[in-house]
Amino acid sequence: MTAKSHQHTDAPLLEVKNLETAFSIDGTYYNAVDNVSFRVKPRQIVGIVGESGCGKSVMSLSVMKLLPKGIGQIRNGEIIFDGVHLENMTDSEINKIRGKDIAMIFQEPMTSLNPVFSIGFQLQEVLFNHMKISKKEARLKSIALLKSVGISRPEKIVDEYPHQLSGGMRQRVMIAIAIACQPKLLIADEPTTALDVTVQAQILELLKEIQEVNDMSVILITHDLGVVAEMCDEVIVMYAGKIAERTDVDSLFHNPKHPYTQLLMGAIPKMDEEVEKLSTIKGIVPSLKNMPKTGCKFAARCPKALPECQTVTPQLAENEEGHEVACLLYETSQPKQEVNA
Repeated sequence: MTAKSHQHTDAPLLEVKNLETAFSIDGTYYNAVDNVSFRVKPRQIVGIVGESGCGKSVMSLSVMKLLPKGIGQIRNGEIIFDGVHLENMTDSEINKIRGKDIAMIFQEPMTSLNPVFSIGFQLQEVLFNHMKISKKEARLKSIALLKSVGISRPEKIVDEYPHQLSGGMRQRVMIAIAIACQPKLLIADEPTTALDVTVQAQILELLKEIQEVNDMSVILITHDLGVVAEMCDEVIVMYAGKIAERTDVDSLFHNPKHPYTQLLMGAIPKMDEEVEKLSTIKGIVPSLKNMPKTGCKFAARCPKALPECQTVTPQLAENEEGHEVACLLYETSQPKQEVNA
């Protein structure tokens, strides 16, 4: 089945409910992910977009249970993968799933690959962890994996070290490691950020191809809406740890509803328009310590803000087309909730 013939009636492969992930700053915990719920269906590519600091990566690390020990913790919510709850699993239990059923590609391959081990060693480590396989078989499978991600001369590369490869090659190695055990879900966190534009396009094409061949679900974290348009079925727009908008990719580009999404769209350069300067969104994402206690977290930067946006917290609500948005401009039909934090 190709990616485009998605059965969107399928039960979700991943379901995140009311997730709250907090970080400790000077002994006080602050929510970096604040009451987030979403689903990923089988064979679906879901994009998560937003500015730096809006909680995209923290959310993926929560799903993988890779939060920094002692600083980050899941404080509330459920993470259900393929019918199994992950949020209370022990390290040894999650290790059986991580790398095998859920894999992750990080944004900086040089820091994710171990500089002192050969490429082959790092690939084989994943295989030995999750499969009963001989050394000879593991080496052959590693070479086949490198070939499958478009690396030429895989027999030679398998014995080389990360520093001997280009950025694009290292990212291909990271993808080979991630797909070694044919995971059901691949989380790609800004997989092309460190790469130049032509290599970026190749890596995205490769991810799409692998997703279709292996019937994989993908969560693609990015701040590049061009990548989203190219790759995704559904998009989640995050702001300050919350979901601002969620819908299918066509609706997002043709009919963005949340003022934040509209501003993100407005900041994309258009080929057919000459403008003096690109529009920008004034201000910055508030830091964890300075998050507004009440109201909409985007209100201070929002050109369409109403007076009550400072005090009333908008709830994520779905319209008839299944388009979800958390904004008081669309909340006429539901009761206003006064929220006192």
